Amino acid sequence: MFPLFIFNSPFGSVVFSKFLFFQYSLRFNLNLNKNILKIYKTVVELGKTVMELCFDIKGQTAIVTGASGGLGVTFAETLAERGVNLVIAARRYERLVKLAEDLSSNYGVQVIPVKTDVSQEEQVVNMVKAARENFGSIEILVNNAGIASLSPSVDMNLEEWKKVIDVNLTGVFLCARTAAREMIKKKYGKIVNIASIYGAVGDIFPTAPYYASKGAVINLTRALAIEWAPYKINVNAIAPGFFPSEMTETVFKDEKALKYILSRTPLGRTGEPLDLKAALTYLASSASDYFTGQTIFVDGGWTAL
Repeated sequence: MFPLFIFNSPFGSVVFSKFLFFQYSLRFNLNLNKNILKIYKTVVELGKTVMELCFDIKGQTAIVTGASGGLGVTFAETLAERGVNLVIAARRYERLVKLAEDLSSNYGVQVIPVKTDVSQEEQVVNMVKAARENFGSIEILVNNAGIASLSPSVDMNLEEWKKVIDVNLTGVFLCARTAAREMIKKKYGKIVNIASIYGAVGDIFPTAPYYASKGAVINLTRALAIEWAPYKINVNAIAPGFFPSEMTETVFKDEKALKYILSRTPLGRTGEPLDLKAALTYLASSASDYFTGQTIFVDGGWTAL
């Protein structure tokens, strides 16, 4: 009989997991994978559960674009809380400097602010170079930079259309491609593209280039996931619903628009930072090693309707 006292020890779940693993391996005459054995040895030595190790990203390096405000701050804070060193990028450098100081002070991580327009290839290359030179490697990229243009399509000029596409789609490609060149060297990486519910559905708000660009981001995520899978690079996306941010500020202040949003959301509320933090932590960690080319809709059920 397996001793029951282990369940009351700090390593109870660890020991029991290991016991089950060996029992099933012997029963079905499986060949024990050396890497799995190594993981279980590490689990016991560190006194951590398998789940804790899966979500452990402390000491890794991440780039977060669009980090000067809105959801970008939430994503940067999420990774800093987990002990990840950061390069934060955006066009508003003064805001980046303040955020870098706050994150370093609050979480004891290194944070490098880099002024970056993601639609400009040279600036994207410089951003990735800053991560490599300061930290030696890049494990995580959060492709968050994005803009919107609220205008009827018949009144929209080509310049306005191109501006949104250049940031929301071309920028995502440039950042992913440039970061992947570094990740390929180590055959490991986590790329998280920030899409939107409007990458999957349309709506009454007149912002055609935003819908088009976010739909393209979701399919670009699939394409890059397949292409870079041999290099152990996971490419996934998060598609947020309505969260308080600079981009949604006008909509949230419009009582009629907010009422419409809540009526379209089965859970009956708008999003909160914690809702996104859990999704990002999963996609940025080893917990998602068998998860790629997918989009997680964090939308309160919006796209289920």
